[in-house]
Amino acid sequence: MPIKVLEPKVISQIAAGEVVERPASVVKELVENSLDAGATQISVEVKGGGVSLIRVVDNGSGIPADEAELAFGRHATSKITNLDDLESILSLGFRGEALASIAAVAEVELTTCAAGEATGTYLALKGGEITGRGRRGRSPGTTIAVSGLFRQVPARLKFLKSAATEASHIANIVSRYALAFPEVRFSLSLDGRTTLRTPGSSQLADSVAEVYGLEVAQSMLEIKAPGWDSGGGGSALTVSGLVGSPKISRASRDYISIFVNRRWVRHRALAWAVEEAYHGLLMTGKHPVAVINLGLPPREVDANVHPTKTEVRFRGEAAVFGAVQRAVRQTLVEMAPVPRISEVAGRPAPTSFAAPPPILWPQAVGGGRVAPPPSPEVSPTPALTLPVLRVVGQLLSSYIIAEGPDGLYLIDQHAAHERILFEQIMEKRARREVEVQTLLEATPFEVTPHQAEALESHLEKLGEFGFSIEPFGERTFLVRSVPASLAGGDWLGVIREILDAGSGQGWEEKMVALLACHSAVRAGQVLTDDEMREMVRQLEQVSLPNTCPHGRPTLIRLTREQLEREFGRS
Repeated sequence: MPIKVLEPKVISQIAAGEVVERPASVVKELVENSLDAGATQISVEVKGGGVSLIRVVDNGSGIPADEAELAFGRHATSKITNLDDLESILSLGFRGEALASIAAVAEVELTTCAAGEATGTYLALKGGEITGRGRRGRSPGTTIAVSGLFRQVPARLKFLKSAATEASHIANIVSRYALAFPEVRFSLSLDGRTTLRTPGSSQLADSVAEVYGLEVAQSMLEIKAPGWDSGGGGSALTVSGLVGSPKISRASRDYISIFVNRRWVRHRALAWAVEEAYHGLLMTGKHPVAVINLGLPPREVDANVHPTKTEVRFRGEAAVFGAVQRAVRQTLVEMAPVPRISEVAGRPAPTSFAAPPPILWPQAVGGGRVAPPPSPEVSPTPALTLPVLRVVGQLLSSYIIAEGPDGLYLIDQHAAHERILFEQIMEKRARREVEVQTLLEATPFEVTPHQAEALESHLEKLGEFGFSIEPFGERTFLVRSVPASLAGGDWLGVIREILDAGSGQGWEEKMVALLACHSAVRAGQVLTDDEMREMVRQLEQVSLPNTCPHGRPTLIRLTREQLEREFGRS
């Protein structure tokens, strides 16, 4: 086929396809324009999943009459003027493609009024061409109605999901920006039903309550973290927002919202940093609730990576990753409360310990994979949420009953002992004081080819934990010593479990968790009063007393108020 220049209409629709992926893309662009215009009230109305109608109404600065038509031209924007401006972007939109792209694939009506104008400006467009002009009364602000989306592009229309699915994507977009801008009053109507209305109180917790519900909002912890160097030569990086207490979790990562200078972004590395901060605090398969905003100088972040502006790059990604992880972990360690009995009722049974899912790191600029940012060493701050407890007795040979200043505590003896041993092993290993038990006779054991490969690569690390293992023929190894805590126990089961778990990041922590699990007292084991008292004293001293290394709660609380209510005293 001969080379030729495409027709302007085809060019416009191709460009529109990069920006307008689905109805939610239209809502995102229009809401961002409203926010950039300084709106304090934004109303979104949607019908038919956004295909039939999307109407966004705001009270922002509006568009001057002599600029209204220009706003629908390609690459028309008021937010940058030259190339240098791309390094200091503070607005949400800047590419000058949104309105032109939307008008190319839908029918659009604009009514806008700038401050100081007596009447508003009205424009109607279809297929990117202006079909109507006029003046209409309106208070300062802008209303944009988009109808018949993709009607003239049937190839795009047939790839949309059901109206309900498209509406859920729209609700997700509006909810994210309601969390990013708690000072703005948002409302969302789907097919005549109001599904979201935020108060615009400037309090993030109020927006969380409207988006996720009051129960979640009451369980959120405020991040109070210092600023860090973003790695760009002394530039300050701040981390703020709310993170959920470990007692609340969800089955997917969709409840992690990350904003960069209040722009909602999808960033796998940052989401993983948040999850890493919860390591050992949530059960396997569970994910946290978090609303986090990163503040850093515009020159340290590249927002011009993708036409939809949902992806960003950082000049110092490792520093940003570490700052997020430290801020969240510090908040959890210092502020996470002991769960009450009513809060853990109905909690599903935990799964066994497993490695976190693999992370697909983003492509490097020159191709290939970039290495994951290193996990920073976090010095845990002693938790202040566990009071001094008085041991009362043992229940079902599995739970320690203790009295605290604010009620009754039930302590899972196995989970509590796991946490104690986990931190003791970590501390002794750091000081190179691991206690070793030499076996009376070296014990041989056979492994699979896969296990043999893993064992060969881990021999040195296993030695640091007290295992002395050496090759003894093909796929056979000799064990000469084991950690003292496993002497007399199923140390061979621990070795096989570690080998089956594979390798990778977090392997050493998995090893410590397994050692602690197999060395801890079991459920059903009767303890003396002295043993229970000593366990409680040790639990009071650990940095994270509320959960075992696998994320299960070590203790739950029945408050004085609950007791008085149940006995009719209140």
